Amino acid sequence: MSTYGYYRFAAATPLVRVADVEYNVTELVKTAKKAAEKGAQVLVFPELCITSCSCADLFHHTALLQAARRGLARYVTETSRLKLVSIVSLPVVVQDALYNVAAVVKGGRVLGLVPKSVLPNHREFYEKRQFCAAHQLPVSTVTLPGCGEVPMGTDLIFADDDELVFGVEIGADLWSVIPPSSHLALQGARVIFNPSACDELAGKAEYRRGLVAQQSGRCVAAYVLAAAGTGESTQDVVYGGHCLMGDNGRLVTESQRFSRETEIIYADIDLSRIVAARMSESCFHDSRGLASLPASRRVEIGSVATASDLAYAQLPSRPFVPEAAESAARCEEIINIQACGLVKRMEHSQARTMVLGVSGGLDSSLALLVCERACKMMGKPTSTILAITMPGFGTTGRTYNNAVALIRHIGADFREINIREACLLHFKDLEFDPSLRTNTYENVQARERTKILMNLANKTGGMVIGTGDLSEIALGWSTYNGDHMSMYSVNCSIPKTLIRCLIEHVATQSSAEMAATLRDINDTPVSPELLPPSDDGTMDQKTEDILGPYDLHDFFLYHFIKYGATPAKLQALALLAFDGEYSQELIEKTLQTFLRRFFTQQFKRTCVPDGPKVGTIALSPRGDWRMPTDACSAVWNMHR
Repeated sequence: MSTYGYYRFAAATPLVRVADVEYNVTELVKTAKKAAEKGAQVLVFPELCITSCSCADLFHHTALLQAARRGLARYVTETSRLKLVSIVSLPVVVQDALYNVAAVVKGGRVLGLVPKSVLPNHREFYEKRQFCAAHQLPVSTVTLPGCGEVPMGTDLIFADDDELVFGVEIGADLWSVIPPSSHLALQGARVIFNPSACDELAGKAEYRRGLVAQQSGRCVAAYVLAAAGTGESTQDVVYGGHCLMGDNGRLVTESQRFSRETEIIYADIDLSRIVAARMSESCFHDSRGLASLPASRRVEIGSVATASDLAYAQLPSRPFVPEAAESAARCEEIINIQACGLVKRMEHSQARTMVLGVSGGLDSSLALLVCERACKMMGKPTSTILAITMPGFGTTGRTYNNAVALIRHIGADFREINIREACLLHFKDLEFDPSLRTNTYENVQARERTKILMNLANKTGGMVIGTGDLSEIALGWSTYNGDHMSMYSVNCSIPKTLIRCLIEHVATQSSAEMAATLRDINDTPVSPELLPPSDDGTMDQKTEDILGPYDLHDFFLYHFIKYGATPAKLQALALLAFDGEYSQELIEKTLQTFLRRFFTQQFKRTCVPDGPKVGTIALSPRGDWRMPTDACSAVWNMHR
């Protein structure tokens, strides 16, 4: 059984000896026991690991073939008490023909045999000299001494009692024009295991990494490869023992190459995410109609062990934020996407100005930076930007000064319009007591600001640039027809956690003065600044004190939208990702807030302005998220 859809997979390269079956099986058994102790549920070994892959013409010798059969029987017996599935490989004779075969073993039984489909026959590899390809197999079952009758073929799909469904391809099968794994995935396999014997050449490892990651992405699956290691013959080539795991397009983990010891890598991979991704990716199912899929045979493997934890799960606490190694390039790409979308809209509408309110907070600062980039793309001066500060009842000196400084650094056309008088007049019209700090007190200010921006855009032949971000859109943290509305919303698919990253990126490319302003903006607590500040002039209204940390909201949003995670799973994953950072009480409270607001605020998302999508998650009702405004949230109750 799985833990919230997670399964622990292992790939191992034991240090074998060429043609020494007894020694090799001993190492395989030791490694299997070690993997089982670590909670692995499926373990894959390299190609022809029982004999070693570099035996060449010795594969035709009866002594080696008989030893291989005895070795498999011994491995099956000695691992019978282990609660894991393992995949070991050996040469198998069928009707006087020799096949390179992977054996799937569990609970003292060989559950199935999968022969290799593609046999290299060039340069250093001449596998057709020893083996026959899978398409030449004349039978669908074989009898193995001590193991009974076993299904054999490339059409085998192995499945447990829950979400684990996997297939096997071998070595160079992955390198072929249409890998067998493509068909296996379309036939239901969510994981592909590959016992491999790929040699090492300069630059080949990087290509191998790309193959594993890309094939896992094409198949919308996990891909686990174990490669032969340094114990193999070095007569003409060297084997590095490169083990790799991919998960739907990304490389999850890999082993150290050229190790002189047995190497094992582990990963906890969420197969329920694979299922969710396949359901939402219509092109995956369309591919079934394009492929001539042979019938497959399903092999039931029963239940597998449950990992006691998710120690090998890769769960970044801020999934929207790029990793450090790729951060600069990714941030540049995102800002360019935002700016390019804005340029197209400006040119199409023939707008003369970009009008936006600048508060000195995160969102409006990023929007202003995007407008600056758009001006550069269009070859227009930054004075094309009409940047407005609109101090209200909650504006603090820190945010006001940062707003003015940033506008001046960029060189935008700066205007200041104080909204206090207009709001007081409107309170009078409404017969509203401004000493009451209700939604009316706050929303009058937000709508007054939007009215000013819209009318200034009309006056200057311009376009109002929206500043609201993805996190706020998800939570409905905006005033309906106030900051909720604009003419083009450049931040609509940028969550709060990513905005900080983008602003820091721009800071690294800016002058010392501008960088200092941007970093102070990043350090300022998030606030709508609609309530009066404290007596000392500091900010009293802090959004995260009300809603909970945006770090948590963005984490919940990512797993809720992208993979349909249940409330129980969202909480469990957050406890793991934010261990030591946020308490269980805060995580649970914030999750309740997220779920409640996400469902009740859909009416705002139903009529959001246009804006560019920069990642796989956005909430546009036109192209991304279609949800009834009055959907009931009962089945997402955390305590059900």
